[in-house]
Amino acid sequence: MREQPQQQPPPVQRLRIRYAKRGRLRFTSHRDFSRAFERAVFRARIPMAYSSGFNPHPRISYAGAAPTGSASEAEYLEIALSEPMDPSRAHAMLDEALPDGLDVLEVVVSAGGSLAERLEVSRWQITVEDLTVEDLRSRVEALLELEEVVVERMTKKGVRSFDARGAVLGAEVAEGPADRAPCAILDVVLRHGSPSVRPDDVLAALAQASGLRVTAVMQRRLAQGPRDSEDGTVGDPLAPDRDAAGQ
Repeated sequence: MREQPQQQPPPVQRLRIRYAKRGRLRFTSHRDFSRAFERAVFRARIPMAYSSGFNPHPRISYAGAAPTGSASEAEYLEIALSEPMDPSRAHAMLDEALPDGLDVLEVVVSAGGSLAERLEVSRWQITVEDLTVEDLRSRVEALLELEEVVVERMTKKGVRSFDARGAVLGAEVAEGPADRAPCAILDVVLRHGSPSVRPDDVLAALAQASGLRVTAVMQRRLAQGPRDSEDGTVGDPLAPDRDAAGQ
């Protein structure tokens, strides 16, 4: 009979981390990032808690990861520790251990509850080429006039069809960088779902609504968190943890 593995003690502390994907590192896949982060916690000698079983692994929970190729200022994860640690010290150690472009922005002590459930909406900035502000705005208005726009995406389970319009909670258009003219920026708030609507899906919906192709040169997530029901903005998912810590 195979000997049962030793059970690991429960974590004594959980830290929640906000990090960014910038520059060339935006092409890092979620799997590549998870490997890089596990190496970083090892190099930084963070006192990680481990899972039980025959193949223990560090307790790291990822939430709402951006698609490969998208830059982001609002990626989140949670780590479980075997010893208490000052979050500012963990911040400095992890940021030093990660490569430039994968940048730790904030570390707070978890106050409990589900971090993933706080990530209800995302705010994206999509830079679109070969369109003026007026051209892009007309396409956005055409999309918003529709109740439903079904798009298709290849998933692990094959091609899946879903409504992209229903996820669009708000959209604004602004001038793009002068050196890329003609160019415009779409600032859009998207509701999370299953599957979550991505910037590429929004562009596909815009193309269906207008009958013309829309191409992005950059997609960047600016924020991710709970939705403010009064003004539709994206809230800070770490605010409850800071409040509990009296910060």
